[in-house]
Amino acid sequence: MTVGLDIKWALRWIALSAEAMAEHRVELIELDRPIGDSDHGENMDRGFKAVTEKIAEVLPEKPGPALKLAAMTLISKVGGAAGPLYGTAFLRAAAALGDEPEIDAAALVTALQAARDGIVARGKAEPGDKTMVDAWTPAVDAAAAAAGDGDVRKVLDAAAEAAEHGAVATEPMIARKGRASYLGERSAGHRDPGAQSSAYILRAAAEAAK
Repeated sequence: MTVGLDIKWALRWIALSAEAMAEHRVELIELDRPIGDSDHGENMDRGFKAVTEKIAEVLPEKPGPALKLAAMTLISKVGGAAGPLYGTAFLRAAAALGDEPEIDAAALVTALQAARDGIVARGKAEPGDKTMVDAWTPAVDAAAAAAGDGDVRKVLDAAAEAAEHGAVATEPMIARKGRASYLGERSAGHRDPGAQSSAYILRAAAEAAK
């Protein structure tokens, strides 16, 4: 018997993501300092705090509406590129999930793919550009590969692990998108902060399913 993911998982994911952004706020600021505006950690922490407040106020009853609420809050509260990118990701995932009360492995992979495609559409980035896409694309591929036996926890674990490797892999890359691209070859040697925050958020999704 395969276990699906319900509203408890979605709410736990959001709560753990908020905890991760608070815990790693300074680290994400430091990652952003040499190649960005030094504000990624601050923006993500503030954004997810606002999401948890909004969730507590509205109390959504299904995963899709919970992720949509998160999306709209991130778009309105997070500055820089991160707000629209993460907002679009959660919005597309929410649309993929619709109004279903429970998510199986196939639906989960579809939602992760929709999130990644939203980021690509919004940011116009491809794998190798040194952006959050470099965490999300391997995560989606790993999730799809792990979905065969229908275990949602395996899907999320595979996605999180691949995202973590993807974030590390951005270090030697030369940025081709965003503010970091202005540095050219000097952007090499620094991990992309958006890829790292993506890895934390996908790890939170995996932890929430346990």
